[in-house]
Amino acid sequence: MTNATNIVWHESAVSKQDRLQLNKHQSPVLWFTGLSGSGKSTVTVALEKALFEQGIRTYRLDGDNIRHGLNNNLGFSPEDRTENIRRIGEVAKLMSDAGLITLTAFISPYQEDRDNVRALLPEGDFVEIFVKCSLDGCEKRDPKGLYQKARSGEIKGFTGIDAPYEEPVNPELTIDTEENSVEEAVSTIIQYLKTNKYIQ
Repeated sequence: MTNATNIVWHESAVSKQDRLQLNKHQSPVLWFTGLSGSGKSTVTVALEKALFEQGIRTYRLDGDNIRHGLNNNLGFSPEDRTENIRRIGEVAKLMSDAGLITLTAFISPYQEDRDNVRALLPEGDFVEIFVKCSLDGCEKRDPKGLYQKARSGEIKGFTGIDAPYEEPVNPELTIDTEENSVEEAVSTIIQYLKTNKYIQ
């Protein structure tokens, strides 16, 4: 629900379909969700590079990067997490409309928030990818030292420790980063995109 009044959507002379024809590929939002340290950022960085090398127009939205700018006024309460994902969903929708394959790497712990983003997009344009890694596996990696801080009480409300993570109910893809290398994960996702005719 918007608080703004007297606003009208202004249509462009260039349509999404025009952009897709120019790019020669579709523009899904690939929504990577998983615990901190599961490998979301690592996989999306490698995937974006692989797609770019195939001449595919992409953009990657990463949790920490977005909190440096667009969402720097949000914390980690359940309400702020929901608003964080809502804003990302709206940005991803614009990028999809611009004809880009958008890769998002956010914990996005609540199923309802992810479903709300799915509802923003046309059927088939939201691809939920569960980056699966056990809590133990994530803690062993702990690339930012966050689990250690959460365990010691320095960080409150940390997903997987003292805040919930709701695993996807029915994701389009599950990537187990304890069983698969980054290269294998990228290959699996690219094959999915080809099979479902998002890319050639």
